[in-house]
Amino acid sequence: MSNELQIPTLLMLMLLMGALIAIAIRGARKTDSVSDYAIGNLQFSPVAVGLALAASMTSAATFIINPGLIALYGFSGVISYAVVLPVAAFISLIFLTRRFREHGTKVKALTMAQWMGNRYNNKKLSLLFAVLSVLLISFIVLIVVGLAQLLSKPLNADPIWVMLGIVVFVFGYMMFGGANALIYTNTVQASLMFVVAILLLWSGREYFNTGWDGFTAQLGAIDPQLTKFTYPSSLLFRDYFEIIFCQIVIGIAVVCQPHILTKSLILKKSGDVNKFLLTSILVMTVFFAVVITGLYARISFPEFMLDGVAIKPDQIISMYIIEKFNTAALLLITLGLIAAGISTLEGLIQSLSVTFTQDLLLDHIPALDSLTNSQKIVLNRIVIIFMAVLTVVFSFRQIVAPDLSVAIFAQNGVYAFFGAAFFPLVSGMFTQFSSSKLMFITSATSLIVHFGTYYGKIGPYLQNDINNPAISATYAICCSSLIGMAGIIFMKKGTSKELSKSIPS
Repeated sequence: MSNELQIPTLLMLMLLMGALIAIAIRGARKTDSVSDYAIGNLQFSPVAVGLALAASMTSAATFIINPGLIALYGFSGVISYAVVLPVAAFISLIFLTRRFREHGTKVKALTMAQWMGNRYNNKKLSLLFAVLSVLLISFIVLIVVGLAQLLSKPLNADPIWVMLGIVVFVFGYMMFGGANALIYTNTVQASLMFVVAILLLWSGREYFNTGWDGFTAQLGAIDPQLTKFTYPSSLLFRDYFEIIFCQIVIGIAVVCQPHILTKSLILKKSGDVNKFLLTSILVMTVFFAVVITGLYARISFPEFMLDGVAIKPDQIISMYIIEKFNTAALLLITLGLIAAGISTLEGLIQSLSVTFTQDLLLDHIPALDSLTNSQKIVLNRIVIIFMAVLTVVFSFRQIVAPDLSVAIFAQNGVYAFFGAAFFPLVSGMFTQFSSSKLMFITSATSLIVHFGTYYGKIGPYLQNDINNPAISATYAICCSSLIGMAGIIFMKKGTSKELSKSIPS
C-alpha cells in the first residue's frame, strides 16, 4: 500500500510546507528583535496560547513513540503515561505557571535561563542553565526520529533521508518566524491533533464488540502481563514505585522546561491565565489518552511482525494506521501526527535558540554588545543551524541503532535538565530565599545523581543494559530537593542567630 500513498503524501506535505512557510514569513515581518522572536509582540487570545501549550507539551512522543511502548507493555504503561504522569503534570502546571509568569513579567525575562539569573541575581546561574539546555536537543531528536519513522512508510523512503528533509525544512523556516508565527501554527496544529486523537481512539472500537472483558481477553491471549497493572519483566513498568511514585515526581518536574513555562510570558494580561490553563489541560487530557492506541496496535500485530519482518516499537503506530485506515483518513491522521511532532519541535527550536543566543552568547561575550537588533537575529539563525547539525548527528544514531526506543535517549537528556532546574525554579517561585550558591549545589547534585546512578547502574532498578531514566531522575530530584530544603533551613537558622546577636539585651 505504501507505493499507492507516495503521491498523495507528497502532495499533502507540499501543501503543509507551503502553509508553514507563509505563516513563518508573516511572523518574520513582525519580528524586529530577539525579544520579538522569543515572546512575540502581538496580542494573542488565552485560548490560542493554551492550544499552543497543549501542542508543545504533547508531541510525537505522545502520539507515535509512547504508544509503541504501551504496545510492548500494556496496561501498566497506560496507567503510567496516560493517568499518573498527566495528572501530576497538570497540578504542577497550575501551581507553577502563575508564579513563573509573575516574576518573568516583572524582570522582562525571555528565557528560563534568564529567569534563573534574574531571580537569584547571578549571571553564572543563567549561564549554567543555558549550557544545560543542550540536553534538550535529545527531545528534538526524539521528535525528528518519530516523524521520520512515520513518513518513511507512506513515502517508501529511507528514514535517514526523511529525517534530513524534516530537519532542513523545520529548522529552516523556524529561522524566521519566532513566537509571532509559533502561536498561529501551534493553534492550527493543536486543532488538527485533537481531531486525529479522536479518530485514533475511535479506531479500536471493534475490539470492544464483546465488551471490556472481550478486549482484555484479546490482550491476555497475546501476553497475560499486558492486562496487569504492573509488568515485572519490562524495563519501564515493573512495580508501583516505577509506575506511580516515579511518574508523580517526573510529572511534577516535567513542567520545568523552557518551551512549556515560557508560554505564559506570551500572555499580555494576568487575567488570561485561568482560561489559558483550562484550555491547555482539557485538550491535553485527550492527547495523553492517545497512548491507548498502542493496545489496538498490539492486537493488530501480536508478535510485532509484518510479512515476516520484525517491527520496532517506534514503528508500530505507523504500521497500524497504514493497515487500519483508508487513504483519505490515513492522510488526515498522518497530517495530524506530523502536526503533533512539528508543534513541539517549533517550540523547542524557538526557546532553545533564544536561550543559546541570549544567555550563552550575548550576555557573556562583551564583543557582541555592539550588535544591532538585525545582527542579533542573524546570530540567532546561525545558532539554529548549529542546532540542526547536532540534531542530524544524534538522529542518525537513533534511527540506525536505538536503545529499545529513541524515548530512552530523549528521557535521559530531558529528565537530566528538568531535574537540575526543578528546585531552583520552585524555590524561586515560592520562597524569598536567594542564595545562588545553594542553587548551584542542588543542580549539580541532581546531575551527578541522575547520570551517576543511571550509567553506574546503582540500585536494584538500574541493573540492565537498558534502564528507565525515570528511576535515576526520581533519585536525582528527591536528593537535590532534600539538600535544597536542608540548606534553606540551615541558612535561615544561621541568619536568625546573627540577628539575635545584633539585638542589644
